[in-house]
Amino acid sequence: MQLQSVSASIPCSWGTPQKGVCLGFLELNPINFKFWHQQLQLNRPSKVRTLCCAGGADREYPILKRSVPYPQNMDLPPILSKKKKKPYPVPLKKIQQAARADKKLFERGIEKPLEPPKNGLLVPDLVPVAYKVVEAWKVLIQGLAQLLHVVPAHGCSICSEVHVGQTGHRIQDCQGPGNVHRRSHHTWVKASVNDILLPMEAYHQYDPFGRRIKHETRFNYDRIPAVVELCIQAGVEVPEYPSRRRTKPIRILGKKVIDLGGFVEDPKPKPSGDSSYPLLQLDTYMGHIGQFSAPAASDVPRLAQETLNAYETVRWGVTKLMQKYSVKACGYCPEVHVGPWGHNAKLCGEFKHQWRDGKHGWQDATVDEVIPPNYVWHVRDPMGPSLRGALKRFYGKAPAVVEVCIQAGAKVPDIYKPMMRLDIVIPDSEEAGLVA
Repeated sequence: MQLQSVSASIPCSWGTPQKGVCLGFLELNPINFKFWHQQLQLNRPSKVRTLCCAGGADREYPILKRSVPYPQNMDLPPILSKKKKKPYPVPLKKIQQAARADKKLFERGIEKPLEPPKNGLLVPDLVPVAYKVVEAWKVLIQGLAQLLHVVPAHGCSICSEVHVGQTGHRIQDCQGPGNVHRRSHHTWVKASVNDILLPMEAYHQYDPFGRRIKHETRFNYDRIPAVVELCIQAGVEVPEYPSRRRTKPIRILGKKVIDLGGFVEDPKPKPSGDSSYPLLQLDTYMGHIGQFSAPAASDVPRLAQETLNAYETVRWGVTKLMQKYSVKACGYCPEVHVGPWGHNAKLCGEFKHQWRDGKHGWQDATVDEVIPPNYVWHVRDPMGPSLRGALKRFYGKAPAVVEVCIQAGAKVPDIYKPMMRLDIVIPDSEEAGLVA
């Protein structure tokens, strides 16, 4: 047994050296007991605190913490300013460290080690995930097209605001042109699938590692949903959109591609008699309400739950695929590109696009940029009065797809309950000013 006592000024790991601290250490086998006595010298009577910590000599004992799955209330992600570039998903220091490591390998003449899919090969374990995402994507589009026959949804004809309810809300937050003359009132029209599920499209390339898309050749490539393009590059075979499958990996030295396997011209798509992947079920523009009939009243809750499960499956699968496959997003506008390098089409018209000659500022994309949540106000009573601007701080929000499914009879997922603010009692207009 060994006992040590220190009463002088000693350094602490959490701040500056402190005085008047008495530390006692008692060593036993196989468990160590540590006692700290700290005397607080403030403008009030002194106090002595004793902390005890027990730990094994050869192993660490885990500390059990009370786990709270979701907070009671949660604010939505802040709206980023359009006059600034989006923050990098990966810290800039890590990006610079990776660049310096690649430069050192280049100076030493060592090829950059690449693993699938960075070397052009498929990841076998992610091929079933890609097929599962495509199937869920088809169920999601078809389910939304059917549910919109039952659940009324409205979209502003001037701005991008969407509201799910019997009538549009009366919150004056329209930011469209001429909003001053309308006192920021929305002009509501009937919404479609594209208003609920925002279409994020990307160029389809037969060879993502081939020639980059230029501004003059941008019309030679089709625009398809970014989710579908990601699944195609991950191994899904769509006859209308073929993709090159390499058998030999590419070789890169620094930033220069040594062996690419040659450039291959894009083949013309051959229509196939297989109807497993019709374009009608993959494109949100084609999957409008008129293509699908209204469901029976007894099937609405089941259809709503299946659609909500498909939405969660798509987000889960895209998150898993984006951990391996490269997806780029512009730091200024909503443009998305699936592939190792972004295209060179000069289509960016956001902040200071003149300085960049219209070129996009490519960076790593996030899941919300590939599948935007499109938050809308949550309506607790669809048959009740319209939402008012005086009470908007008591209202919650939810993704538009989730709101449609919930109003159709689906169960509220636990992850969306905090942002929907279901535990807050909405007061009357006269009581709103009395709430702290």
